[in-house]
Amino acid sequence: MASSLLSLALNHSLDPTIAMTGELTVTGKVLRIGGLREKTVAARRAGATKIIFPADNTSDWLELPEVKGIEGHAVSWYSEVFDLLFTGLDKDAANHIWQKELAEKSKNKSAKDNEDDD
Repeated sequence: MASSLLSLALNHSLDPTIAMTGELTVTGKVLRIGGLREKTVAARRAGATKIIFPADNTSDWLELPEVKGIEGHAVSWYSEVFDLLFTGLDKDAANHIWQKELAEKSKNKSAKDNEDDD
C-alpha cells in the first residue's frame, strides 16, 4: 500500500512484474511474514519476475526449491524497497515534489484566515 501511494504521489508507475510481501512499521522497518513459499509460487504464476520480501525471511527463501524465472530481493527497510521500485527517480526532486503545492495551500489558508478576521 505504501508503494502504491508513493507511486501516485510521485506520478511514477510501478513495474507490474515486481511482487512484494511484508509488513511495514511506521518507521519503515519491513517485518517477517509467513507463507513465503506460497506467495512466491503465486507471484510467479501471476507473471512476476521479481519478489521483494523481508530480510528476516531469507532462511525461508533459501529453503525454497529453485523457482525459475523469479528473482528474490530481501529487504530490511522501506528505503531498500524504494530503491528497487523507483529506479531512475531523482530522490532530491521527489523529496521536494509537494513543497510548492503545500506552500501555496498554506498561503491560501493564511489569506482566508485574514479575511475571516476582518
